[in-house]
Amino acid sequence: MTTYTQTLAGTTYRFDGLIDLLAKATPRRSGDELAGCAAGSDAERAAAQWALADVGLDTFLHDLVVPYETDEVTRLIIDRHDRESYRAVSHLTVGGLRDWLLEVAATPAAADTLRRVGPGLTPEMVAAVSKLMRNQDLIAVARAISVTSAFRTTLGLPGRLATRLQPNHPTDDPRGVAAATLDGLLHGCGDAVIGINPATDSPQATADLLRLLDDIRLRYQIPTQSCVLSHVTTTVELIEQGVPVDLVFQSIAGTEGANRSFGVSLDLLRAANEAGRSLQRGTVGDNVMYFETGQGSALSAHAHLGSGGRPVDQQTLETRAYAVAREFSPLLVNSVVGFIGPEYLYDGKQIARAGLEDHFCGKLLGLPMGVDVCYTNHAEADQDDVDTLLTLLGVAGCNFVITVPGADDVMLGYQSMSFHDALYARRVLGLRPAPEFETWLQELGMADESGRVLPHAVERSPLRSLAAPA
Repeated sequence: MTTYTQTLAGTTYRFDGLIDLLAKATPRRSGDELAGCAAGSDAERAAAQWALADVGLDTFLHDLVVPYETDEVTRLIIDRHDRESYRAVSHLTVGGLRDWLLEVAATPAAADTLRRVGPGLTPEMVAAVSKLMRNQDLIAVARAISVTSAFRTTLGLPGRLATRLQPNHPTDDPRGVAAATLDGLLHGCGDAVIGINPATDSPQATADLLRLLDDIRLRYQIPTQSCVLSHVTTTVELIEQGVPVDLVFQSIAGTEGANRSFGVSLDLLRAANEAGRSLQRGTVGDNVMYFETGQGSALSAHAHLGSGGRPVDQQTLETRAYAVAREFSPLLVNSVVGFIGPEYLYDGKQIARAGLEDHFCGKLLGLPMGVDVCYTNHAEADQDDVDTLLTLLGVAGCNFVITVPGADDVMLGYQSMSFHDALYARRVLGLRPAPEFETWLQELGMADESGRVLPHAVERSPLRSLAAPA
């Protein structure tokens, strides 16, 4: 095990291996303090970042954070590593990679260059470089990356901000779901997906919700996709029964143990991806998977230990989950950044930093990345923090965000973004809905030529009949 040292102001700091160095270099967050791997002071954190900047990228290919022999996510990362793409940066240190990314991001060819190098970067390299970057660095580089995906709408195009319309209901009542869906559609939301978190994982309840959403989509010829976020095994079972499934959803994490706690493996996800694609329900693309992640998930499952039984910081483990996601060319990936609670991200500042990290790391690794800008009611955060992070992510080129009625999810009991918040972000940042969805809004007279939703069009919209579904 390599020992790293750094002397600052007459004090020498010692870091016992790469795992310790990565953890100590991470910006402060409560989850790492809970795991016992965080820096003990700002000075120690600065020393760790200084030492990390001098670590060569090759180190991450042989000093593995989680053992190859015992973890299928590590095997995926190493076995899928693209050596040809890596050659462009193989000579760099972590600090050198940061400088290179910022230089490239300022060039006209940034999008192509960063797209080509992505397969050559491992999640641990990307997590490491993010720890050296200021918020503005994370935004500048992420904005230069364009990752598109498609099913019935095309997502991730420059100048676009899509939304997931989340019409959750505490009892899965069809009228409640339909009312929330109407509210979102009238505000121009739902172009990424109309996605419901079901109150139960009952196959019958999931099938009923899928049929409801598909009926709405077909009745109003809405160019979007629907999803009920049940466990992947439930969705595959319903596909086999002929239920109208657009997207296959699953929560994932960055270690084999954490994924096992979710009841999934890579082989199961491969089978689910094949099942979803076999339906051929997409019209402009065949990306069928939808993944959610979140910092702290591995720690909450006690599946956060790496080589030598040492705790790995939660942001590095989160970035490893993106290796799982990119294996399946998903339509959507989002971090539910503040949902897991203050035990892992204590306040608005930690949530904002984590959201920018997750978005940057996901996009650099080639994912169509979105963020649920959210917090739980016992966190030290409020809607001002949501406004701040939403605005920063809009500037950074986030593919999509999640919206719920009134910013208050009455089923999951957490605070997210309202439909109005998405309108704000599009208006002040000059962003538009997905092109197919925008055309649909315009054809209904609900949006102008720039994609801006017209408030006066609500009263005469044919969607109003959705308030009383047949």
